[in-house]
Amino acid sequence: MRDLLKDPLCRAEDLGKPIPDSDHAISVALPLWEHVIGYEENDPVVVDQMQCGYPRFFYHPQLVKLFHACEERFAKAGEHCFAFPSLAAAQRCGEYIRSKTGHDARVDTFGYAGIASVTFDESQWDVAKAYLRFSGELVSSRLAESALVGRKIAQSSSGLDVLQGRLSELTQQQKGDVYLFPSGMAAVMCFQRMTQSLFEGAKSVQLEFPYVDVLKVQQEFGVDAHFIPIVKEDEFDALEEILRSEKIAAVYCEIPSNPLIRCVDLGKLSLLVKQYQVPLIVDDTVGTSVNVDVFKYADAVTTSLTKFFSGEGDIMAGSLMLNHHSSFYNIFKNWLSEHYENQFWVEDAEQLEKNSRDYVQRVQKINQTAETLFDYLSEHPRVDQVLYPKNQTTVAYHKLMKPGAGYGGLMSILLKDPETTSQPFYDALEISKGPSLGTNYSLVCPYMLLAHYDELDWAEDCGVSRYLIRISVGLETSDDLVMTFRRALDCI
Repeated sequence: MRDLLKDPLCRAEDLGKPIPDSDHAISVALPLWEHVIGYEENDPVVVDQMQCGYPRFFYHPQLVKLFHACEERFAKAGEHCFAFPSLAAAQRCGEYIRSKTGHDARVDTFGYAGIASVTFDESQWDVAKAYLRFSGELVSSRLAESALVGRKIAQSSSGLDVLQGRLSELTQQQKGDVYLFPSGMAAVMCFQRMTQSLFEGAKSVQLEFPYVDVLKVQQEFGVDAHFIPIVKEDEFDALEEILRSEKIAAVYCEIPSNPLIRCVDLGKLSLLVKQYQVPLIVDDTVGTSVNVDVFKYADAVTTSLTKFFSGEGDIMAGSLMLNHHSSFYNIFKNWLSEHYENQFWVEDAEQLEKNSRDYVQRVQKINQTAETLFDYLSEHPRVDQVLYPKNQTTVAYHKLMKPGAGYGGLMSILLKDPETTSQPFYDALEISKGPSLGTNYSLVCPYMLLAHYDELDWAEDCGVSRYLIRISVGLETSDDLVMTFRRALDCI
């Protein structure tokens, strides 16, 4: 196993290698700026070398094999199949295809661990792919691998039970109010389906510039969403006008936001949404449950357990947790009691349980290293901006901090003269480079190119530069990490 702390995937010849060196890696090496562009433009010179990728966007080789196995059983000429971890998930995909295209989609059971297949005409590939991306209801690489060989797996709930207990203890919520999913986006999607069912015909509101698909899920699987990209004092007035004038299904925000690493004032926001009886859903993936307590104000909380909670970068997982003090608790609990199904594969639960045993200690070390790197970058003459809770929306962040907590492991930077300096800096940086965050090894990407390549002008209208570089700090020593960035900055 390649040790990415000592030997990162940062050279041109590393293009396409899995990050980490694992059969179940969820990231992929994109060592050069031109590789990122090539990936986004589907350049075969880049794409043909990719051994894996982030699973909602680039299908794991084991999952592709499972798709083909489904096609051998269920597809006719000119048809394709996607596999889902449950019959209900497959049916939702089929309904989405029909609603978007008017074409039929067939659903069949695969016969292993609840897996179901959706068969659709090849002309509907992009629509089916969009559903899989947005829903996050993935057959994991471990589940696909086991299904293909018909592996006998004891359906033990011990890993699931320990995970629910661990998350319950960290957040001081009830163990029975912790719901696990095959990805963080699947947790978001579940909450969206719930609020759209309970508050039919109501739009949602997204505060702050969010992780790309959180907004798209609201737009695709709801009436629509009001988007307020930057929350300032006068924009709270705009939010209140929306709440006053129409029924709202939910207000979404992230603490801190990704990639701008800013915080909405949850105290002020909570008072406002309670006045109009609107649920507040907060994602604490970037802040982590080690550093922040968003349950002081949130009615429900989503987390991508793929990130800091796991740390290894070899598993996809997510959670939705209910606040048992929320005024919406009973209606949310009743809906989930009827509609939630556990799609989280037993082997994934066991692996995540192992990965997360030292979660608290890892985050605490990452806090210290990231703050040291922030201090260095903030003073560097070639760096224009460093976005981090220590220097922006700090008062709002401090309201949520737990005793002894830090500012987290994610920051974004913008260099001076970014049009000419960003690429040589990125190319020279001797750190693993690819999608995802929260790994035990530092991971860097030109975030806007990966997440918003087809809408960069729109993103810049929202105040987000296309040259923004996101840094996820790992467990390297502070001295080593600062020296690594110094060398790269010296190249511009």
